[in-house]
Amino acid sequence: MRYLLLIYSEESTAAPDPAEAEQVMNEYWAYTNAITQAGASSGGEALQDSKTATTVRVKGGERVVTDGPFAETREVLGGYYLIDVPDLDAAIDWAAKCPGAKYGSVEVRPIMEFDSAS
Repeated sequence: MRYLLLIYSEESTAAPDPAEAEQVMNEYWAYTNAITQAGASSGGEALQDSKTATTVRVKGGERVVTDGPFAETREVLGGYYLIDVPDLDAAIDWAAKCPGAKYGSVEVRPIMEFDSAS
C-alpha cells in the first residue's frame, strides 16, 4: 500500500548554522538511503521555502491567485516521501525514523487508489 509521508517543521527566517544544517542533511541522506535500500521508497522531494508558494482558488468562476501558502501556521510542509509498504504500521515505523519527526512532525496519509476504467 502506498503512503505519503508529509514532513512539517517550523520555517526559520534566520540563516541556518552551517554545521547544524550539514548534520540535519546527513540525517536525511542516511534516511533516504535506508528507505531506498529497503525497497520502500517510491520517491520524495524537499520543497522550497513557503514564501515561494502560490495558492490558487476559483471563486465565482474567477481564478484568484495569492502569493504564499494557503494558511498561516507555525509549521509548514517542507518535503515528502512516497513509500510503498505492506500496511499503516510499516508506514508509521518509517515516519518515526524520518529526521523530520525530531524537528517537527510527519503526517502519514494513505494514497487513494482508484479502479482504472477500462
